[in-house]
Amino acid sequence: MGINLSSLNLKVTFYARVSTDHLDQQNSLQNQKDYFTALIKNNKNWQYIPGYIDEGISGTSIKKRDSFLKMIDDAKTNKFDLIVTKEISRFSRNTLDSIKYTRELLSYGVAVLFINDNINTLLSDSELRLTIMASMAQDEIRRLSERVKFGMNQAINKGTILGNDMLYGYKKDRNTGNLYIIQDEAIIVQKMYYLYGVKNYSINKIVNILNKEGLKTRQNNKWCTSTISRMLRNPKYKGFYCGRKSEIIDYMTKQLRNNPQKEWVLYKDEDKIPPIIDEKLWNKVNKKLTKKY
Repeated sequence: MGINLSSLNLKVTFYARVSTDHLDQQNSLQNQKDYFTALIKNNKNWQYIPGYIDEGISGTSIKKRDSFLKMIDDAKTNKFDLIVTKEISRFSRNTLDSIKYTRELLSYGVAVLFINDNINTLLSDSELRLTIMASMAQDEIRRLSERVKFGMNQAINKGTILGNDMLYGYKKDRNTGNLYIIQDEAIIVQKMYYLYGVKNYSINKIVNILNKEGLKTRQNNKWCTSTISRMLRNPKYKGFYCGRKSEIIDYMTKQLRNNPQKEWVLYKDEDKIPPIIDEKLWNKVNKKLTKKY
C-alpha cells in the first residue's frame, strides 16, 4: 500500500548537487533548485524549508559535501520531515553511504523521496530498490573510470599532450594540441631556473624575490614554494613529453598515486613542446633538487 506524501502536513526540504562547476552544470543546479522550490511551495500541505546544495562536489564520497552533512545534522533537530532529491546518483553513488544515511535519516523520523527513481524510503521495499539502484550508479562510476583511464592511456601512447592551459609559460593550440610559449611568462620561468641553478638561491629566496617584484601567477596570486618546486621539476620546460606521472588507484575515493619516474612516459618532443629551459640547466637544477630532497 502506497503512502501519499503530498496529502500529509510535512516540513519539506530538498538536496541538490552537481559534480563540476562548469556552466552547463550550474544551469542544471539552478533548474534543480527551481523545480524543488516550486514542487514544495505549490503543495498546500507542505511547509517549505530552504534546501541544501553542494556545488562541484563528487557523489562518490560524503567527504567535503558540507551541505549534505549539515542536512544530516539538521535532521537530528527536527528541522524537516521529508527530503526530496532528483535521484540516487545526486544523493550518493556509494551504495553503503546511500543505505547508511537513509537509515540514519529514518531513525530521526525523516524520509527521502527520490523523484526520478520513484523511491520513497518510508515504504517497506525501499531499501531493496535503493540498494539495486545505488549499486547500478556505483558501477557506472567504475565503468566511467575505466573508460577515462583507457582513453588517457591511448592518448599517452599517441603522444597527445594531456591537460589544459594551466602550465605556466605555455598555452595549448586548440587545433594541433601542441604547446606554444607565452614569452612574458617564459621569462619568469627562466628567471626561476637561473636563480636556483646558477645563483644557487633557495626556493624560499626565489619566492621572496618574485613577490617583492610584484610578479604574479597566472591566477594573479603570489608565488609559493610548492608551486615553484613543481615547476622546477617539470620536464616539459626542457621540451620533453611526460605522461603517466600519476594515476587514480581508487575510483571511489579518487585516491591518487604518484608513480616512480621509471614508470613515466618521458621523451624529448620539441615539435610539440618547445623548450623554455636549456636541457643542461634543467638537468643541473633537478640534480640539485634530488640531492636536497
